[in-house]
Amino acid sequence: MQRLKIYNGKIITPSGIMEKGSVLITGDTITAVSENNMEAGDAVEIDAKGLYVSPGFIDIHVHGGGGHDFMDNSVEAFLAIAETHARYGTTAMWPTSLTSHTEGILKTIDTYEAAKDKNVNGAQFLGLHLEGPYFAMNQRGAQDPRYIRNPDPEEYKRILSHSASIKRWSAAPELEGAIEFGKYIQSRGVLPAIAHTDAIYEEAYEAFRTGYTLATHLYSAMSGVTRRNAYRYAGVIEAAFLTDDMDVEIIADGVHLPAPLLKLVYKIKGAERTALITDAMRAAGMPEGESVLGNINDGLKVIVEDGVAKLPDRNSFAGSVATADRLVRTMISMAELPLEKAIQMITATPARIAGVSDKKGSIEAGKDADIVLFDESIHVTMTMIKGRVICRQT
Repeated sequence: MQRLKIYNGKIITPSGIMEKGSVLITGDTITAVSENNMEAGDAVEIDAKGLYVSPGFIDIHVHGGGGHDFMDNSVEAFLAIAETHARYGTTAMWPTSLTSHTEGILKTIDTYEAAKDKNVNGAQFLGLHLEGPYFAMNQRGAQDPRYIRNPDPEEYKRILSHSASIKRWSAAPELEGAIEFGKYIQSRGVLPAIAHTDAIYEEAYEAFRTGYTLATHLYSAMSGVTRRNAYRYAGVIEAAFLTDDMDVEIIADGVHLPAPLLKLVYKIKGAERTALITDAMRAAGMPEGESVLGNINDGLKVIVEDGVAKLPDRNSFAGSVATADRLVRTMISMAELPLEKAIQMITATPARIAGVSDKKGSIEAGKDADIVLFDESIHVTMTMIKGRVICRQT
């Protein structure tokens, strides 16, 4: 097996940054990490030239990029999205769907199955994230209202029996049948997540106790403090903050959440419980202008400006156009986090949530050689996935 050595880099490890360290890779696995330039015999050498050497970024909520959406339901779209995000440091992802009819969801699953073994030049697929269609209509955001409905046991059992690749399913836990839905999918090894919801604290906490351990894009399409018959009720946001063991994910593009909220999330949940996600739609990595959220043929028309997708009337956001490097920059510049904490939120934390922390999320011997090189501005110059250099940029 080929051996590689990355040296002369600032290696970001779980215990801190090694200023002039080296990493030895054998095949697709990290076999040694050193604070010095270790001897490696016949290894092919990669001079990091003082750049940061980071674990690969893991995006557990992404819809598209490079002009494509996973709901386009083509192998070409899946591969192009993976390749687009790899250029910005993403080495692994959960491709994410949107609300659809049953046959549309099954088609997306089938396309994923057809694409996963052909994905050799893009971010690795770790499984599917189904976002919807079991949502609160009032919190639908840019999700297509034609397909929003309550959990249907016949439907979701059919979908889960169709493929073992589904790893996460986001739903509103206050809906009729949603608790039973969460219990069932968890029994099948699928992570239930709270999303697009009008739940109050008590409903959200009950959901957490039955397996809904992740809050999907915290603050976005989610209830906070509300009044009912003059009485105040805490919402899902407060439930996420008060429940120590609940994980959250945030769209840290610098637009969806302002600096004070980014700081608040970090102050309460910390890097250990907060994952950074792009939630990117097809316009990620593309010029601003008109675009489409969802399937290219019948999706929602949007306009991309000011670094975010908006509905045509500009009254609401319609999706992120972020890439993973932008998330890290945002947390450093706006939330004023140390680099190591921002990196933890896009590597180790999502790896744990995704159940792959035994192989991904940190630079340690025995783990997959998913490595990103970037400069002080978080400009990615090299992406390596399982020991293979996928792209280099100047």
